[in-house]
Amino acid sequence: MTSTSAPDPAGPPAPDTGELVERLIRDAAYEVIPLKGLDAKLAALPVPTTVTVTSSVKLGLGRTLEQSLRAAAAGHRVVPHLPARQVRDAAELRDFVGRIRDAGITDLYVVGGDAADPLGPYRSAADLLAELAGIDHGLGEIGVACYPEGHPSIAEDVLLAALLEKQSFASYMCSQLCFDAAALVGWLRATRSAGVTLPLHLGLAGPLSLLELAELSVRIGVGSSVKYLTKQHGLLGSLLRGSSYRPEGLLAAMEEELASPGLGISRLHMCTFNRVGPTLDWQRRVVAGR
Repeated sequence: MTSTSAPDPAGPPAPDTGELVERLIRDAAYEVIPLKGLDAKLAALPVPTTVTVTSSVKLGLGRTLEQSLRAAAAGHRVVPHLPARQVRDAAELRDFVGRIRDAGITDLYVVGGDAADPLGPYRSAADLLAELAGIDHGLGEIGVACYPEGHPSIAEDVLLAALLEKQSFASYMCSQLCFDAAALVGWLRATRSAGVTLPLHLGLAGPLSLLELAELSVRIGVGSSVKYLTKQHGLLGSLLRGSSYRPEGLLAAMEEELASPGLGISRLHMCTFNRVGPTLDWQRRVVAGR
């Protein structure tokens, strides 16, 4: 697997920004958590929609695999998440990859994972990717994580070194949630300057009430962006008024940058928190209104 380069700045002119934003929203991937009742929610999505299925220490790889197979059988393009620290050995890795491949799944998203102690020999995504490279996996795309606002337990220089290492195995990177357009663009420019060429799937939270967003964001480690929203957009007052976060706000703040070929933003990755219906309604409403 070789990395896919970002668009050449000397290439053809960038598309009209409005058309680009519409395409990104229309073709967005839906990230979901494999919880009970999800199949009924996914039934509302048009076929095929790109559905990425998360994995966690609590739910385990089995739940991710089962949900991925059902979503693929329903006709969706599925991207299972595979945390390196939850894989016991090479045999389990081969079994996981073999089962998704047999289901027609050709995209995999590899992360380090949140387990304090790895179940097997893979401590990081890079470890698992190196093992995967020796397998005749048949995958068309492999994604890796990136962190525009840093990681609570990993230094920024270590994150950058890891991303540079992983890009030789990957075909795209997907960003952790960030609600500060300036911070996101600044990080991406610096990352490109450092030699990272992987196209970016831009992580974007689906529509939520601001109270839900604040609670979820603090829980998953993007509290600094919530502080930014509080300062810049009167989050507390909006909470009291029952207002909602609008995902298109971040895109609007980045419209000029989105059309910059050097930034290489190729897709939206919608973190739905299993609010599939509201995310689909938002997607249709915004596209229809442009």
